[in-house]
Order: sequence, then C-alpha cells, then structure tokens
Amino acid sequence: MSTYVYGITARSHAGVPDGLTGVGEPPRPVRSVTAGDLVALVSDAPEGLRPKRRDLLAHQAVLAEAGAGGCVLPMRFGSVAPDDDTVADVLGERTDHYRERLDALDGRVEYNVKASHVEEAVLHRVMAESPDVRAVAEANRKAGGGSYEDKLRLGEMVAAAVKAREVEDGAALEQALESAAEAVSVGPESTGWLANVSFLVEQEAAESFLAAVEQARADMPHLEIRVNGPLPPYSFVEPGPAEPAGTTAGGADADAGAG
Repeated sequence: MSTYVYGITARSHAGVPDGLTGVGEPPRPVRSVTAGDLVALVSDAPEGLRPKRRDLLAHQAVLAEAGAGGCVLPMRFGSVAPDDDTVADVLGERTDHYRERLDALDGRVEYNVKASHVEEAVLHRVMAESPDVRAVAEANRKAGGGSYEDKLRLGEMVAAAVKAREVEDGAALEQALESAAEAVSVGPESTGWLANVSFLVEQEAAESFLAAVEQARADMPHLEIRVNGPLPPYSFVEPGPAEPAGTTAGGADADAGAG
C-alpha cells in the first residue's frame, strides 16, 4: 500500500501523539518513518484520495497536533510515496536540506495573500489615467454610442489597460508587504486573482505583517485583498518525499481546507 506523507520533523521531536489519525474514511492512524535524525509523519494512503474538506482538515490537523511539540515541515495535501522505504530513502538522501529547512522555518508561519480588482474602482482609474481611452469614450458618446467597431475598439483598449494595471498592482502589493516578511514565494497564476503570493513571517511578527496588509488596503482601495493564515509554511519547504517518486494525489495550495 502507498504511503501518505503529512510532514517531516526532527527525531528529537516529541513524536506522534497517541491515537492521532489522518486522512481517509475511516481515518488512517498516523505513524513515523525514521531515517537518521529525521522523521516523516505518514499513514497508509487511501485509494482514490481527493481534496474533500474532511481530508483537507484532517491533513492540517495532523500538522497542527504534531507541530505543537516542535517544528514540522508540512507537505502539501495529496503527497503520496510508493511505500515507507521510499520515504526513508528520500529522507536519507536529502538530510542536509531538511535539517536546513527545519532550522529556517522554526517559529515561522505562512500568510497567503490574494488580490483582485474592484471592477468599478479600477475602471474609474483606467479612465482617469488614460487619455487615449477617455478620448475614444468621449468620441463614442458624441456619436450616440459609436459604431460596433468603435465599441469593440474601446472595449479592447479598456481590457488592455486593466491588464496592465493588474501587473502593476500585483507588483505594488508584493512590494508593500515583503518588508514585513522574511521570505516571499509567488504562487501560480489563479483565475480571478491578479496576485497570489505567500509570505514567510515570524510568529512574533504576525501583528506587524497584518498591519502592513491593512495599510495596503488603505493605500490601494481599488483592490480586494484576501489573507489566509497563519498556515504551516507549505510554500517554503521545497520538494518532499513524494515528489521524487513522481506520484501525488493532487497538491493543494496554501488555502487548503481553510476556505
């Protein structure tokens, strides 16, 4: 049976809490796979695993419970290796990397920030900042709305201007928040969002980071800014034991189970 991987910690960790269960129906018992001074928290992997809410929450619950006793490197939901021996082999091969990550991420959390435009507000900005768009819009107005071609041209100009603003505003938001974080990880493009960025933040500096978010909201009222966290630092672990085997059940982003 394949092995589901929740996270990696040091052997000196307090260990897997008694009775801890994870994904699956019924929930699979969580156990340890040890290699040198590293331990992977694993369970048997259910067949046909999908990112259902119950399993997403179970994955995060294992990390939260185990993380109460020390730093745990979180694997993304759906990380599956062929078996325990494969997990142990990868722990051995990547010992130095995981030790470095455990040190670097101890006492840190992740905040994922996504942003989109408030449609009416960004259109107002585009009209205010683009003389060419204003000129075409005014010409169409004087012509009683303009021809189909005139309307199409205006629509294309507005769409291009909004796209340019998306790039500019995404960069501005990242710049506004990066000074309040220790590291930044840009996530994949996501439909409907102009920014999808994760920030590594010291737990003791969380209030300062959230204050920076509120300042960004005040400075950029044409943006809808969504913050998810604190989360385990998924975006800052780099490949885990499942990745070298090339088998996962479908990774989730930092919003897994929280939205």
